[in-house]
Amino acid sequence: METTDADMLARDVAALYQNNHRWLSAWLRARMGNKADADDLTQDTFIRVLCAHAGTQLALREPRAYLATVAGRLLVNFYRRQSIERAYLEVLATLPQDDIPSLETQALMKEALLEIDQMLDGLGRKVKLAFVLAQFEELPYAQIAERLGVSLRTVKNYVARAMVHCSAMLP
Repeated sequence: METTDADMLARDVAALYQNNHRWLSAWLRARMGNKADADDLTQDTFIRVLCAHAGTQLALREPRAYLATVAGRLLVNFYRRQSIERAYLEVLATLPQDDIPSLETQALMKEALLEIDQMLDGLGRKVKLAFVLAQFEELPYAQIAERLGVSLRTVKNYVARAMVHCSAMLP
């Protein structure tokens, strides 16, 4: 029977998992302080590795360094997602009872916020903020410039850069 690339990848990932799962889970638990979330991110890390290497051979010289890098990026995303969700819940808490959206609408809005955050990933803090203030708070560019302590021209450049960045992210 012939061994395929997929078979070799599955065998390589299985060995990587067996040799490093316990270590990675402990590494994440030390950073998160929560076993359940650490276990979830451990699984997500191995899934990410599997997907990233589909169709290729998995030859890692430093598997723990590689896993720590992948897991670290997932950890940053996890905390960023939590921060967005917390901010959203804080805004909901300020609304009058009659204005609170349904649970379905809340879930859709939270998902949209996470997608927007992901689209803006890679832009500088001021560029993101200028875009959000212009698009979602509908502030005039002059007020944004004043708030950010930059020129009007800089705000125009920031918003244009964010628009181009977001347009490139669309399918």
